[in-house]
Amino acid sequence: MRLDDQVRAFLEHCEIDRNLSPLTVRTYAQQLGAFARWARREHVEAAEQITPDVVRAFRLHLHRYISPLTRRPLSRGSQSAYLIALRSLLRFLVQSGTEALPPDRVELGKGAGRSLKFLDRRQLQRLAAVVDTSTEPGLRDRAILELLFSTGLRVSELVALERQQVNLETREFAVMGKGRKTRVVFVSDAAVDALRRYLDARSDRFQPLFLHYRGPHNDNDIRSARAGDAWRMSARSVERMVAKYVRLAGISTKATPHTLRHSFATDLLFNGADLRSVQEMLGHANLATTQVYTHVTNPQLRAVHRRFHSGNRDAAEAQP
Repeated sequence: MRLDDQVRAFLEHCEIDRNLSPLTVRTYAQQLGAFARWARREHVEAAEQITPDVVRAFRLHLHRYISPLTRRPLSRGSQSAYLIALRSLLRFLVQSGTEALPPDRVELGKGAGRSLKFLDRRQLQRLAAVVDTSTEPGLRDRAILELLFSTGLRVSELVALERQQVNLETREFAVMGKGRKTRVVFVSDAAVDALRRYLDARSDRFQPLFLHYRGPHNDNDIRSARAGDAWRMSARSVERMVAKYVRLAGISTKATPHTLRHSFATDLLFNGADLRSVQEMLGHANLATTQVYTHVTNPQLRAVHRRFHSGNRDAAEAQP
């Protein structure tokens, strides 16, 4: 079987058998399509011809590749994403009985250290305070900021929300995250208040929870609940909105909607939540993913520093 056909069979497996989201399947298609085009230039026509040397040559190609759009090399994370897609393809083929390279022979290489950006309570208060809530778009923006910090939602999950999905009485609702896994998220008092004020200000019957305001909503649209998807706010719009308020608040951290997700997790851990609970609320499949937060939220390490570092009063007073 040709490599293109093997990739196509894998994508159908992802869509039908694994029930992966359309976005995940499209990402795999893009990454493996790029690999197949490169492989053809290297005279690799089928997965059976993929050897450790071929994988190493592909890794070198990714490392040297310059994006025609950004004029920059691929980040280490992007390079790893292509190799992870190749691993998934090989795993599928091996399980299907094809004599292919074992997926664990595809090395990802050492990744760059990841710095964790989050906002503390004071910065979050400044961010919320600069929003002008005298207008409907302002009420929407305040509700978005409060909901992101209250729930730890990904921006894609946020913009997909429907009005009837969010229960302000029970203050919790279900959301479908990565891998089509459903989890329950919880709404804080501040987020409930902000959402109520925003929804009370709306006169439309649209189903999307958050709308954009580029142009007027005409009377026919307002009366039609089904017309609402045309007015659904996009993830890019939320990103621009957060960046605007970060700038207005004078916050030096280049915060994004995902920074508010980090802030949600670190706030819970700072205040004593256990790691397993935070893992569930974030929707992480692997606890190791959640553990990235522990180095900034470990109260024991903070207490040790307070007690023993000579620059602290406690340590200085304890010295003879």
